[in-house]
Amino acid sequence: MTDLKLLALDTEDLDVLSAHVQDAVVRVADMGYARGDRRFALLMNRYDWESDKPRGKGVRKRAALHFDAVQSVVTAGFDPNAHDGVLNLLAITFIPIDGPAGMVELSFAGGGTVRLGVECLEARLSDLGATGPPPPSPPTRSTDQSLDRQEFHADPPRQRQPRFRASLHCPARRQA
Repeated sequence: MTDLKLLALDTEDLDVLSAHVQDAVVRVADMGYARGDRRFALLMNRYDWESDKPRGKGVRKRAALHFDAVQSVVTAGFDPNAHDGVLNLLAITFIPIDGPAGMVELSFAGGGTVRLGVECLEARLSDLGATGPPPPSPPTRSTDQSLDRQEFHADPPRQRQPRFRASLHCPARRQA
């Protein structure tokens, strides 16, 4: 089973990326905005829909997702200071506003959202190589600690991949 690496530069790409992270489990403490780098990043345990195991017997993979050219971040429906909180990611959508600029919305179960004002759509999802069995049922409260008890087994180290080149469709990336 290979690690997934996806790049989303338009809404069609983002739809594919969103399908791969559907039902991912995210700790509130594992989300953050680096204002200086204009990057929003989060770590998650995503369900591996590509697994050869039958439905209900699959695995979760540790993955990182980040968005570049982020100008603002607004959260609603959950306490961003509740670092022990656990959220279930349902979908990621993009709403264009002006040219390549728009709003990326991460929707969580229970009505929580994270809205990112972006200069252009640029998202990357990468599996980090750890796998483990899915929890018996998704956490339903922010106090559920099942994510902390999840056992993961790291794959053997591998050679580092070269970084992606800057996007040409985004004015912020052409200047970098």
